[in-house]
This record gives sequence, structure tokens and C-alpha cells, in this order.
Amino acid sequence: MDFHCAALLLLSFLSVLCVSAEQEVENLSGLSPNPDRDIFVVRENGTTCLMAEFAVKFLIPYDVLALNGIDLITEQASLLIPRGAQIAGKCGSSESELHISWTNHAFTFRIFFSKEKRTMGSDGKAKETEVWKINKVQLIYDTSETTHFINAYNPGKHTASTHRLSALVTPAGHSYVCAAQQTLTLISSDHQKGITVSIYDIQIQPFDIKSDFVFSEPYKCITDQREQLEQTLPLVLGLILGLIIVITISVYHFHLKLTAAQQPQLPRDRSLYKNM
Repeated sequence: MDFHCAALLLLSFLSVLCVSAEQEVENLSGLSPNPDRDIFVVRENGTTCLMAEFAVKFLIPYDVLALNGIDLITEQASLLIPRGAQIAGKCGSSESELHISWTNHAFTFRIFFSKEKRTMGSDGKAKETEVWKINKVQLIYDTSETTHFINAYNPGKHTASTHRLSALVTPAGHSYVCAAQQTLTLISSDHQKGITVSIYDIQIQPFDIKSDFVFSEPYKCITDQREQLEQTLPLVLGLILGLIIVITISVYHFHLKLTAAQQPQLPRDRSLYKNM
């Protein structure tokens, strides 16, 4: 019996080693020059299968007792993901997940990704293309954590989630890039309070990473594309206006020279005026 138990323990230990060898998770936030930007990597079978870089801010409302000891008032906790947060991940062909926990699991931020096919058309021609997106975001938080939740009324753990989310839609094989802020609202189990999650300076790819620790070709968000157009448009218009001015001046000078050449030339010798 003892030998059988020992064998089972050895097999369990070996299976744990195999799982940990197949999947690795790394928090590389210390490599980011931005102290608010976090870098997370999930690797399976020795290669990167999910990468995420972003800065995120959470605004979490919670209840406290008013000074009269009867009424409740709402305060708001603001927090970021600290360096050294623990991560877990899951990679799949059509579904992937990233879990980030900190402060002894008082907070856990989860992002769920999915891949799907969509029919997109242009010029009356329908074309099926594959995209990935974020289909769910979840935050588990504990108002018993007194650093951010000061004098919280009836403290405890709560879960806030999105519903029917379709965010960061990106063509398959690309990473999503966006410097602009993306804001999500999560509904909490704490009396349906709204949790605000603001994500910015983003680059994420949950599928089809071709090179280890390297993002694939970026797909810029519409906001960044619009801002880039707004920045370059005045320059282009200025160049066009300058070109029009140069052409106008050149045509004007050419016209003056042509007109002067066509006018009759008066003799310079004054004695010739009498014979004219």
C-alpha cells in the first residue's frame, strides 16, 4: 500500500512538472520604460502564444457609512496593476485567456479572447475573413483590502463583468495597437455598481504569434488612424498651398516676360524720333 501511494505521488509530481514545462507565464513589466505599462507573456511548448502590453486604470465605487452612521455614501477607489503581479494564461486555437492577480489575490483581472469568422463586403462582394476580439473582461476585487477601500461598508469580494462584449476586433494574424484610451464599463455584483476600466498604450495578440516574444504586424485602431490623419493633413495642405503659390508666381513672371517681349521696342537714339 505504501509503495502504491508513493507511486501515485510520484506520478502526480511528474504530471505537474510536465504541465509547468508545457506552459510558462512571465511578467516582463520591468522591461517597460513606462512605469504604468505592463507586459505579460504566455508561452506553451517553448513558444509565445499570447502577448499583452498595456497600461490600465480601474475606478471602483464602494459604499461607506455617512457621519450620521445611518446613510450610505459612495466613494471611489482608483488603482493600477502593480509591478510583480502574478499571471496565468490559457492558449487555444479559438479561445485564449489572460489572468492577472495582485495583493494576495485581493484583485484578479481577466481578459477573454475569441476568434471567429465574419462576412465583410465591399463593392457588393461578400468576403469571409477571420478576426479575433475581446469577448469578456472581468475584475474580481475585495473591498476588505484597506489600502484602496477605506472604511468600506460591509466589505467582501465582488465580481464585475462585461456583457456581450466585442472589443478590439482585429484581423487574424495581426496584433492590435492603440495609444488612445479604450474605456470599458463592468457591472459589479455589489449592487450593480459600474466599474470603469480604462486601457491605453495597448499592443495585444492572443493568437497566431509567428516569432517568440515578437508581435506580428500591427493593426492600428481607428482612433490612432484618425489622429495620425489629423496630424498629417495640415502638413499636406500646407505643402499643396505652397506649391500653388509657387506655380502662381512662376506663371505671373512668365506672363510678364511674354507681354514685354510682344510690345514694340522704342528706339534709344533720340534723333530717330523725328523720322517716326
